[in-house]
Amino acid sequence: MPALVEHLDHHDLHPDPAQRDPRRALAKVPELTIYFWIAKVLTTGMGETTSDFLNQWLGPAIAVPIMLLALWGALRIQFRRDRYDAWTYWLVVVMVAVFGTTAADALHVVLGIPYAYSTSFYLVALVVIFVRWYRSEGTLSVHSIYTRRRERFYWATVLITFALGTAAGDLTAVPLHLGYLASALMFSGIFLLPALGYWLVGLHEVAAFWLAYIITRPVGASFADWIAVPRNKGGLAVGPGTISGVLAVLIVAFVGYLAVTRKDVRTDHRPAHEHEDHRLPMRPMPEPVD
Repeated sequence: MPALVEHLDHHDLHPDPAQRDPRRALAKVPELTIYFWIAKVLTTGMGETTSDFLNQWLGPAIAVPIMLLALWGALRIQFRRDRYDAWTYWLVVVMVAVFGTTAADALHVVLGIPYAYSTSFYLVALVVIFVRWYRSEGTLSVHSIYTRRRERFYWATVLITFALGTAAGDLTAVPLHLGYLASALMFSGIFLLPALGYWLVGLHEVAAFWLAYIITRPVGASFADWIAVPRNKGGLAVGPGTISGVLAVLIVAFVGYLAVTRKDVRTDHRPAHEHEDHRLPMRPMPEPVD
């Protein structure tokens, strides 16, 4: 993922002056409202079932290159934008969800790596990205995504969180024998913990956000799997294709609502850099350069 976004950053992309000057640029991500979390859970479920459906229908040899090409195209469009656009942003999230599921499944299905090891691998990868991001930028806050470099770190992190969440959800559902429904309910409860930590004990909001963001993946994916998989695997046997179609309609309708109403867009019209940066209390943030 970092190599992919590096390629997009340096090939045929000519940002306007607002992108070249981070002090004039606007944030490239939505505001963190209830609308964000609803859309996030919907995309996690669709990513899970769409990946399964395409791999079953076309086979991995055809499906994986198609998913990678779709992700590349979506990111290319996203990097050309000078500010957050609902249609573009959530298109990338959907493509990341689909490809992230395949990336997680490949370690287990293709290479035979146990889910416990693949979960650990993606957890380590996530820590490495966070460390590199913080050392480079002095912040992990999504409120600060207004330079190209921070956006590269952001999307690399998002991809790894999807893969990590997929592997963790499969780990609890299959090897640990909780099943998909029990896993979904368990992760739903865990999802509430960062919010409670933030409200009750003062958990730093950046940490609370990323913890919640990671957990939404197994929440949506486990519910989607429970509805899609056959009854002999503990599901409702609706099928991944049907679930993907239903979720696609819901996502299009919901994102269309956001695009029209702009409910997830900052309303005070100030550039992103003028908002509080919400830094982790470690060291001062360097002057943003791109």
